[in-house]
Amino acid sequence: MPALDGLRILDMTQYEAGTSCTQALAWLGADVVKIEQPGQGDPGRGAREDNLDSPYFIAWNSNKRSVAIDLRTERGRGLLLEMAPHYDVFVENYGPGVMERLGLTYDVLKQVQPSIIYARIKGFGLTGPYSQFKCFDPIAQNAAGAFSTTGEADGPPMMPKAAVGDSGTGMQMAFAIAAAYIQRLRTGEGQEIEISMQEAMTYYMRTYVSQTEGWGESVVPRNGNGFGFSASDLYPCKPAPGSNGANDYVYIILTTSRMWDTLCTAMDRPELTVDPRFAEDAGRVEHQEELKHEIRSWTLQHTKWEAQDILARAGVPCSATHDTYDLFHNPHLDERGFIQHLDHAEWGPIRQLGWAPRLSASEVPMKAAPLLGEHTQQVLCDDLGLDAREFARLEAEGAVSSRNNT
Repeated sequence: MPALDGLRILDMTQYEAGTSCTQALAWLGADVVKIEQPGQGDPGRGAREDNLDSPYFIAWNSNKRSVAIDLRTERGRGLLLEMAPHYDVFVENYGPGVMERLGLTYDVLKQVQPSIIYARIKGFGLTGPYSQFKCFDPIAQNAAGAFSTTGEADGPPMMPKAAVGDSGTGMQMAFAIAAAYIQRLRTGEGQEIEISMQEAMTYYMRTYVSQTEGWGESVVPRNGNGFGFSASDLYPCKPAPGSNGANDYVYIILTTSRMWDTLCTAMDRPELTVDPRFAEDAGRVEHQEELKHEIRSWTLQHTKWEAQDILARAGVPCSATHDTYDLFHNPHLDERGFIQHLDHAEWGPIRQLGWAPRLSASEVPMKAAPLLGEHTQQVLCDDLGLDAREFARLEAEGAVSSRNNT
């Protein structure tokens, strides 16, 4: 049985911070019903010339059902309130004030579903001087200090490309929802959950923040690709066949003298372990540019995959620089079944990156993201007991829209 089988979620999320949260819960077995505006839907669907949903939307909305309701109409809002008693959780990540203007706040939903868990993702939270500021992933990362620690020492701050401001917040909210659900099973009571993207992002900054002197009284400098030990860095490799060289690098981390010795052995350079410049930690720091030159001379003789294979098998922590093409053609990820092969209603066969947690007693097959309004009739008829004639009347009134209902 799926771990979250029976948990039902009303999903009023868009873009990524919210959609990543509800998708994670769907992948664990929750029934996630995505509420979208007829005609447009989640802005993440995009406005493509070919009228297909964007790969971005598809990446963050698998295993959900889509219901298109016009919440700007009195009837549409009423339908959502009629649906609410059938659900355990309500999740939203709209801009400041949107839920208040729609009249769909926690207090309102609590009147029709007293044990509702009402989850809100906001850029800067519901209170404080920044609470009315709009936010996207880079804004959250910059406000949490991630830009300041990224880049070369003599260069400007740089934006990290992994969207942890969005999806990292979503994962923390998913964890909080699961915790609140367990608490509700014990007490019968729901609650409101609020999370700030800025505050959530600082969780991922703790390693670097802990390097400050005086508990936040100094600034952690940028140091490019360095990490700890003086030899830790990104090293160029011989271009692989068909490569343009842009990502032909291997990253190596060394944190102990034993790892340094292992690296020297793997490179077939045992003499470096007794070289007076590199024999002790202090010398390796003092002569780190010369040390890195020796490593670089070796990596340039190998492709990134050869270097990774030789070093990793010897026990050196390292990784070839995987580009976005490599991720979908990685033999390790493919063998583990992480690359999912799905059929999308409009795109046809697609590949998607999978879900990392693996529960031995809970397996949920991945399903492609829904079309806008694909499940409107199915959900409303099941939840509210509508018949085909009543549903047709709602659709004619413009309160709902449907597409490819099953």
